[in-house]
Amino acid sequence: MRVHVLQHVWFEELGSIAAWLAARQAKITYTRFFEEQNLPALHSIDALIILGGPMSANDEDVLPWLVQEKQFIRDAVARGIPILGVCLGAQLIASAMGASVYRNPVKEIGWYPVRAIPTPPGYLRLPEECIAFNWHGETFDLPAGAVHLAKSDGCSNQAFQLDRNVICFQFHLETTLESASALLENCRDDIVPGAYIQSEMELRAAPRSSYRAINAVMNEVLSYLIATP
Repeated sequence: MRVHVLQHVWFEELGSIAAWLAARQAKITYTRFFEEQNLPALHSIDALIILGGPMSANDEDVLPWLVQEKQFIRDAVARGIPILGVCLGAQLIASAMGASVYRNPVKEIGWYPVRAIPTPPGYLRLPEECIAFNWHGETFDLPAGAVHLAKSDGCSNQAFQLDRNVICFQFHLETTLESASALLENCRDDIVPGAYIQSEMELRAAPRSSYRAINAVMNEVLSYLIATP
């Protein structure tokens, strides 16, 4: 299995996804946009994972490689490649597929309930409620044809699916203790008083069981999305 990862900043990595891929002996390649912008030929990959980052999907004027990345996403969607978008990754997919990305009424930073929306047969079914790790200030409209998967009190559109092969989350199911610490170290200025913003102390107080719970859901999502021998 050949999995390509689009990474936007060095401190937002695969998290628990790395262990799932390693257990299946996946070959992982990267485009690290903070270093270079070379993208692979789509016929050379079996799945695509698009990670988060502090920039906006709308920042094409200051980050012109976003134009190239969105075209790559459109081509991958059209080819039927399994794609997982996380946070910025989800917003980039929404934008690439013609939907608007814009500031959410509130920032969500912390562990908050995300509730599943019933889906048609064959589509992903998330747990009825999951206490997920959130770190985002923007949201998206649903692209044409998308199935709404989840919502929260602070954000109506938390997740969507396009056809069988594209799944997008605003929230983070891949977060580990280490990746949460990396976000805290590099994006601490985002933590300001707000209705859906936890303090650094609250964020760091989450028990390991919270990480295990969301990582288990991510494993189920990956097993649904990426067919393995």
